[in-house]
Amino acid sequence: MDHTPRFLALVAQVRARITEVSVAEVQGLLSSDSVRIVDVREDREWSAGRVSGAIHAGKGVIERDIETLVPDVNTPIVLYCGGGYRSALAADALQRMGYTHVRSMDGGWRAWNDAGGAVDSGDA
Repeated sequence: MDHTPRFLALVAQVRARITEVSVAEVQGLLSSDSVRIVDVREDREWSAGRVSGAIHAGKGVIERDIETLVPDVNTPIVLYCGGGYRSALAADALQRMGYTHVRSMDGGWRAWNDAGGAVDSGDA
């Protein structure tokens, strides 16, 4: 998908305030029982497949639902989307809500698949 200049400018501003992690770093974090992987993609994207063990809170509702899904603001959270843009925006919002260990996975779902990361398929 081609992104518009204003959207890219917004994401660039946000990336200066958040921490991005590589797929390899996320795979290393998965050995920790405390990290939560959160898919912020749309419902149809989630239904088609996801990072193994991820929970779903779409970009449109994550601010509303995060306190129910991850009540402890000190829990390590890694967010991902299709390419790393929406997850960066969501990471910024969660940080402003007081979450202290939020990361956005650089490259998102596409990078995860390219690296051969573990996935759950379909509506499982």
